[in-house]
Amino acid sequence: MWKPTIRKQLVGVLLSLSLLPASAMAGIGDTFPSERKLIKDPVTGVNIAFLTSRPVGDSKIYPTHPQWTADGEWLVFRSNRVPGEAMAVNEQDGTLVQISEGGYFGMLVNAQKSNTLYLMRDPQFAADKQPRYGRSDNDKQIIEVNLGTLLADARAKQVKPASHYQRVVGVVPGSMGAGGDMALDAAEDIIYFRIGREEAARHLAEGTEIEPNFGPRNMGAGPTGIASMNLNTGEIDLVVALPFQLGHIQTNPWVTRELVFCWETGGKSPQRMWTMKVGGEVKPLYPEAEYEWVTHEAVITPDEVAFAIMGHREVGTNDAWGPSASRQKPTGLGIVNLRTNEMRIAGQTRSGSGLWHVHGSPDGRWAVGDDFERSLYLIDRTTDEMMLLSTGHKKTAKDHTHPTFSRDGKKIQIQSAMLSEDDRTMNIAVIYLPERLLNRSYQDVKRLD
Repeated sequence: MWKPTIRKQLVGVLLSLSLLPASAMAGIGDTFPSERKLIKDPVTGVNIAFLTSRPVGDSKIYPTHPQWTADGEWLVFRSNRVPGEAMAVNEQDGTLVQISEGGYFGMLVNAQKSNTLYLMRDPQFAADKQPRYGRSDNDKQIIEVNLGTLLADARAKQVKPASHYQRVVGVVPGSMGAGGDMALDAAEDIIYFRIGREEAARHLAEGTEIEPNFGPRNMGAGPTGIASMNLNTGEIDLVVALPFQLGHIQTNPWVTRELVFCWETGGKSPQRMWTMKVGGEVKPLYPEAEYEWVTHEAVITPDEVAFAIMGHREVGTNDAWGPSASRQKPTGLGIVNLRTNEMRIAGQTRSGSGLWHVHGSPDGRWAVGDDFERSLYLIDRTTDEMMLLSTGHKKTAKDHTHPTFSRDGKKIQIQSAMLSEDDRTMNIAVIYLPERLLNRSYQDVKRLD
């Protein structure tokens, strides 16, 4: 029999464990009760499924990257339900599952040919202490998570240890200064990641002029660059070294070895958007003028990139950002063709900030954008009609809605504070395009493609 002192110690331990928050004992594959709520937009009447509805720090993957798993059943997102860990929610029943163990920083990268997730991790730090943007001198790991097996096991309540689902693809030496900005090639055989200034400087051509900071946020100075890791061997290769601060690395999901990225200044850039084929020339994508504030580009079809030309400043403004972003010049949601370099403005708000974060359906039928008020506008690219899709997501929200189309072009994922009592905390939601729009006939419309 146990001695009284041992029994008391055990009771104390069990009591202590019972007082810990659930997140402190959470592990990969743990499930959480559904929070799913289906509502109608109070103004437009469209159906919105709030897949999360508690104030626990949810935020979506950035709109440059896939949101849904390859099977289209789950949405991957960031959350503080389990600090430092990634989550997935089933779109139909709202089941919530923790899908990482050990933490991550930076981008969550969904594969689209299999239910697989990629993330970057500093193994020297706990999950909830991962360095922001990877700012440490430690080696970093790129981790592959087998979501197909994990989510099936979580459903069956037969979850195995984390090592059964997570694999270290390879290690990035600390000297490379890897950031968590990653993107998966369309062939899904390599993953790209940002490298730091010291590593990039080693690979710049002699005589390259390094760009200084641009704008009042003191950002934009180079060099930075992109490297890749082979997902089968862990081998690392340099892709490109750049003389400016790199941001938002994204791949073309349909065209292998094609990249789009930006010169990140925290605002207006001298030249925001860039593209390249791996092994080829780095080229400006839509060369912009001094008066244009170009931002938030996203690859939306095999041949197109959507972006915003902002109109949020008064005519005549000329400050540390320059004379950009007034309605004295054209503004709106632009779409540029990667093959022909032709650009067209798909739509423009009549007033206010203009569209801010933009996206489009892969079939080329729809475009979408949000504004500073957190309202969303849908554009029918066949007729050029622009309509208010959803509003009431609260200007006080912690972040913008960041709309992203699904692969079938029938729904849009956002993050929203519509249900938040504090008017700030965000949740994960999906807006469903009405059948009356999806079933439109264009027999009498002449398209000038």
